[in-house]
Amino acid sequence: MSGHERCSDCGQRKVACPKCQGLGSIGTGGFGAPRCRECEGAGVRCPDVASKGSNCGGQRVLISQPELPGRSSPPNRPPAREPSWGTVLATTVRLWAERRLRPWWQTRWQDVLAALLVAVILAGLAFTMRLSGGSGGRQAVGQPRGGPALGAVAAARRRAAAWVASQASGDAIVACDPAMCAVLQARGVPASQLLVLTSVRADPLGSDLVVATAAVRSQFGGRLAGVYAPVTLASFGSGATRIAVQAVAPDGAAAYRTQLASDVRDRQVAGAQLLHNHRVHVAGAARTALTGGQVDSRLLATLATLAALDPLDIISFGGSGPGASAGVPRRSAEIAAAAPAGRRRLASVASLLAFFRAQRPPYLPASFGIVRITPGRTGLMIEYQVPCPLGLLGTRN
Repeated sequence: MSGHERCSDCGQRKVACPKCQGLGSIGTGGFGAPRCRECEGAGVRCPDVASKGSNCGGQRVLISQPELPGRSSPPNRPPAREPSWGTVLATTVRLWAERRLRPWWQTRWQDVLAALLVAVILAGLAFTMRLSGGSGGRQAVGQPRGGPALGAVAAARRRAAAWVASQASGDAIVACDPAMCAVLQARGVPASQLLVLTSVRADPLGSDLVVATAAVRSQFGGRLAGVYAPVTLASFGSGATRIAVQAVAPDGAAAYRTQLASDVRDRQVAGAQLLHNHRVHVAGAARTALTGGQVDSRLLATLATLAALDPLDIISFGGSGPGASAGVPRRSAEIAAAAPAGRRRLASVASLLAFFRAQRPPYLPASFGIVRITPGRTGLMIEYQVPCPLGLLGTRN
């Protein structure tokens, strides 16, 4: 640029016009290209030019203004807000159109085309974002929708996890979907005891219990209860938020139902024997559970053995999970020692506790507790965990 002429007004050497980049015309510079209006076709301009043309006309551009003595500088203004991405996109398209699309006859229809192009792009992006937002809010079939339903699902998960953590045997394998497994692990269930059900995992076989959430029911459909886990031990929530803890049938649902029905009959026989045992006194509500075969086989066997050592009062039975299927037994009992005829001395709670602690699996209870039956009398609460073994009484006989 050292060869450019000097401005006749200020004497500075001219520079290439920044608008046309020294071509003197807009575009490629070929035949018919419009003349650059900023340098009036000269291709060069005075570096301090303040108006159109190649010379400055004696009007120099004011770059900065020094502060005058005694005058304070204006307060700092906050920086201007950055333009939105839509504004940046529109400006980019407009500048590109002005440089590349403007024809030789210098009409302005390209600006209209560029504006329309920007509008179409923005509308397409907004429509895509709306679709993606809408699809993200949709729920799978059987899944509850947002708001209170999601809170109900979380509450059901917590209740189911608490029940499994306290009621499932320490060596039981629990099958669950990833979200439910995470809640179970947070409740203290070891990861080694969890079988995570995914799309790759074809069935819950190999586990003892399956936590049937909406996702698990959707994955297995009717096969869940019809093939793998026909009996519910406990359930929480209702409708789409319902979560059920179900016993897995290793030999299939039909075989499990047959074994369960046989176990109920054995329990009815053993319960009738306890009712006719003169060393056992059974409260009214507990009598109904014994005659109906509703008491766990492990309880029936240990109570019959204990009654042979010391007279026994059976206060109540409990421990059946909420929403359990028919035939699922009660796994806990409150008992107390009873004085034999002609004697006042009762067997101590400590002796009852020692008896149950001396048992071996599967007859060793999972938990013990001393309870107050009346203001002057205490007893023992014992409880077994799930899954409930079937056929113990038949094997024992």
